[in-house]
Order: sequence, then C-alpha cells, then structure tokens
Amino acid sequence: MDPRAVRTRRRLQDALLALARDRSLESITIADVAEHASVNRSSFYQHYTDKEMLLADALANRAADAGADLSDLSIDDIGPEPPAALLRWFHHLAEHAPLYRQALGGAAAPDAAAGMRRRMQSVVADTTVGLGVSEDAFGMPLDVFAAGLTWTLLGVAASWLERDPLPPPEVAAGWAWRMLVRRDF
Repeated sequence: MDPRAVRTRRRLQDALLALARDRSLESITIADVAEHASVNRSSFYQHYTDKEMLLADALANRAADAGADLSDLSIDDIGPEPPAALLRWFHHLAEHAPLYRQALGGAAAPDAAAGMRRRMQSVVADTTVGLGVSEDAFGMPLDVFAAGLTWTLLGVAASWLERDPLPPPEVAAGWAWRMLVRRDF
C-alpha cells in the first residue's frame, strides 16, 4: 500500500479513537473524524465507506500493535492456564473498555462488531491451520470451528465488559479459557 495512504488511514484511525475517548460513537460524525485527522471528507471516503469500517480497522490495528490480536498462539500454549496471547488480548480490551463496550454491544456499531468478528474468525482459522490441526480433528469444517471459538471469545468479552466494577483481565481470560478448553462441566 502507498505510504501516504497508510499514513492517512492511521491518522483517521487515531482521530476516531481519540474522539471516542470522550464521546459516544453515535455522536461522532465523519466530518468530526476528518477534521480531527486534518483531512477532508473526500479523503475519508477514499479509504473507508463508513465510520464503522474505520472503527473495525482501528481496533484490529491497535490490537495487533499491542500484540493482542491472538495471532501468536501456539500449540505450546495449550494447558490449564490461559495463554499469554489471550491475557494480552483481555488487557488490551480493558485499556479500551468504553470503546469495546460500544463496539461489542452491537447497538452503536453493528457493522464494526461484525468486522471484528470476521477478522477474529480469520485469525482463529489461520492460527488453527498454522498449528497443523486439520478439519478432521474437529469433525466439522474449519470455518464452523473458527466461528464457534470466535463467538465464544467475543461473548465472554462482551459479558465481562458489561460488569461493574470490571473484573481484572486475568479473570476474564480465565473464563474464556475454561470455555474453550475445559471439557468437564
């Protein structure tokens, strides 16, 4: 991708995330984002079709920047305790809890939530293949398996983020890990 386009996309992402710290997603307009990013509205539309697409991209990139996109899970991580990658993901969610509450709640940004789900499902599928696990091991198509894991993780995350006070990320990672690997409940 053209470095100028990368810079513009990053500025738009930064602008939306900065605005979302102080305001609800519903109250932020594309004009607000463009102004905060010091670009014009037409530049916004050259890169994104809408605010929700920008939000999904911004959250995915921030998670990747934080090493919290779950892409570095390995077969060595399978054990009784949540893997470091899952802990990093929940810590990332906690750092940006107000925004993730809005995004995962779906009402404020249903397309962003769907975009997050699609990206995570792709990461889960790629990670599963990278671990050398075949569809035969699951007894179901890989996309169905990846969707199940993704919905489980996002469901635990959304429920955790609704709690007040918010339990520590380690607690949420433990809940998610038990949902994913525990077979005796």
